[in-house]
Amino acid sequence: MKVIMLYRPSSEHARAVESFLRDLLRQHDVSERNLRQVNVDTREGISLCSIYDIMTYPSVVVTTDEGGFIKSWEGTLPLMDELMSYAYV
Repeated sequence: MKVIMLYRPSSEHARAVESFLRDLLRQHDVSERNLRQVNVDTREGISLCSIYDIMTYPSVVVTTDEGGFIKSWEGTLPLMDELMSYAYV
């Protein structure tokens, strides 16, 4: 499982997103290599938003290791337990 966090680092949501990611790494068994923070204003961010049809930020996308779509949340951060339930599918 890979978790992709799409957000704008200079937005009002940045602090909440970064805190969420720190807590996710600390409280759950998520490797840093499976957790990506992507700025939506970069080429990669624009591409990922297009691929996964993301229109609002912050957004979280859960994919398989090969990039297959599993679940996404747009505009709000999910509960950590809800996010982690997809890790054990």
